[in-house]
Formats: sequence, C-alpha cells, structure tokens
Amino acid sequence: MTRIQKLIGQRMLESKQTKPCYYIGIKADTTELMDSRQVLKKQFGVKITSNAFYIRALALSAKEFPLMVGSWQGDSIKIAEEINVGFAVSAPQGLVVPVVKDSDKKALAEIATLEKELTDKARSNKLTLDEITGETIGLSNLGVYDIDSFIGIVPPPATTILNVGNTLRTAMPKDGQIVIRKITDLTIAVDARVVPDPCAAKFLVYLSGLLQNPKSLL
Repeated sequence: MTRIQKLIGQRMLESKQTKPCYYIGIKADTTELMDSRQVLKKQFGVKITSNAFYIRALALSAKEFPLMVGSWQGDSIKIAEEINVGFAVSAPQGLVVPVVKDSDKKALAEIATLEKELTDKARSNKLTLDEITGETIGLSNLGVYDIDSFIGIVPPPATTILNVGNTLRTAMPKDGQIVIRKITDLTIAVDARVVPDPCAAKFLVYLSGLLQNPKSLL
C-alpha cells in the first residue's frame, strides 16, 4: 500500500469507530439540472459537471443549516467558520479529497473551474497541502460508476457527507400522463452527536430542492 492509502485507511477507521452516524436518503428530480449543463457551458465558457452543482448546493444548504458543518468538542459544538467542500477523486495513488474553500461564496462557474483544476491535479499527484486540508463537509459521487445508491463514511474532519448515486431515467405520472424524468439518489451520513435527525432531514430536503431548481444555484 502507498503512504496515502495507509493514511486514508487509518483515518477512515478512526472516523467509523468514533462517530455514531445515522443515514437518510431522498430522490431528487435532476432533469432540468442535467439538461442545463450544455447551455451553461456555452454561457460561461466552462464545462459545468454535476459535481459542480452538488458542491454549490451543499455549500448553500450548509449555510442555511450551519449545524451540518459543526464539530463535536466534548462539552460543546463548534460551527466551522468556513464552508469548505471536500470531494472524493479516484487517483492512481489512491482516493484523494481536494477541497473547494469558501464554496458558499463562489459562483457555480468558479466552482466548476476549480473542480476541474483540482481533479486534474489530484490525478497527476500535484495537489498542495493547502488544497487537501480544511474540509468541513464532504461529497462522494459514485453515480459516474453506475452505482444506484451507497452510504459513505463521514470524513474525519467533518460531520456530514453527501453520497450521490446514479441518475436513472424513471417513468413518472405528471398532469395525467406518464413522463420520463431523470432521478438521482442522494444519501447523507451524519454524526448524531452534532446534528439531530430532524435538522439533517430538513437540510437534505432543502438541498434536493436546490438541485431540482438549478437556476437557484447560478
């Protein structure tokens, strides 16, 4: 195993052993979101991946529900001063988690540009220490690997991780007719010591609402 694989394994084990997590999920209609990417690419001159939308939605949702970026301090809960979204990237040297700092203060196009730069650097093993530290909330997207849904481990420095599954074309009733919509499975793992489950449920519903209305993320 490489040094980074050993480190990740140790940190994930520590997180699993010390954080009592619960898991909740929802399905979001991302038809408009998926269909808007080509239009936005022409508008902004940068490829807008689904991950860019998820990072933006996570950041805005965490701003609305700050407990999601809180941390357990033994006798108190500390709310993070920054909303920094770490997103998992599969690289030759192992799983790497670049961090988009102050994601709530960045526009969608800026996030998309940063996400591509950080992903390219992760896969070429060129990330700096600053680019992999400071994560306050996590994102893992296995939908690109045709995984319908999954539950990830909360990153050691965070309290919450959003796990994104595959986007499936699904037949649904609408206005008395059957229509085909693009439905994405979303699951969050949350440290129960920090976030009560009703708060996490409201957070996930809010996040799903943003994704279903992509104009709200521009």
